[in-house]
Amino acid sequence: MKVLISDNLAPIGEKILKDAGLEVDVNTGLPPEELKAIISDYDGLVIRSATKVRKDIIEAATKLKVVGRAGIGLDNVDIPAASEKGIVVMNAPDGNATTAAEHAISMMMSLSRNIPQATASMKAGKWEKKSFMGREVTGKTLGIVGIGRIGSIVANRAQGLKMKVIAYDPLCLMSW
Repeated sequence: MKVLISDNLAPIGEKILKDAGLEVDVNTGLPPEELKAIISDYDGLVIRSATKVRKDIIEAATKLKVVGRAGIGLDNVDIPAASEKGIVVMNAPDGNATTAAEHAISMMMSLSRNIPQATASMKAGKWEKKSFMGREVTGKTLGIVGIGRIGSIVANRAQGLKMKVIAYDPLCLMSW
C-alpha cells in the first residue's frame, strides 16, 4: 500500500507508517491541482490542516481507501464525498490535546502576568516594572466550558497550580 503525507508531520509519524510496511511518499505544500494530479497513485493520505481534501480531489482518487488527519479537526475534508466513495476518514484527537491544553495554560499565565504588555513596553525601551506586576493564579478560580479531552487536561494542569476549577459540559457527566 502506498501512502502520501501531504502536510508537515513529525518524523515519528512517517517512521510508524514505514515500520508497518507501507510505502510512504512525503510531498508537502502541494497546490490543489498538483495533489489532484497525483492522488490516484495512493491508497492512503495523511494530512494535517494545510491540505484541503475537496470533492474534486476525492473524485480523482481512484485507489484511495483512507484519509488520516494527524490532529483533531476534519473541517478540511469533504467527509460526505469521501463516505460516498467508501473512503474512511479518521483523525487522531489525542495527538495534540496536551499541546493545546498546555498552550491554554501558557496563555492564561501570560495574561495574568501581563507578559504581552511588558514585552511591548520593553521593546519600546521602557522599564515599567511596577506597572506589570501581574497576579498569582494560585487560589484563583478557573472556569472551563467544555471538559472533553483538552478541557480535562487544562483542568488537571490548573489543579497542579493549586487553582480551584469549575467546569461545565452538557455532554459530560464528570464533575470537577
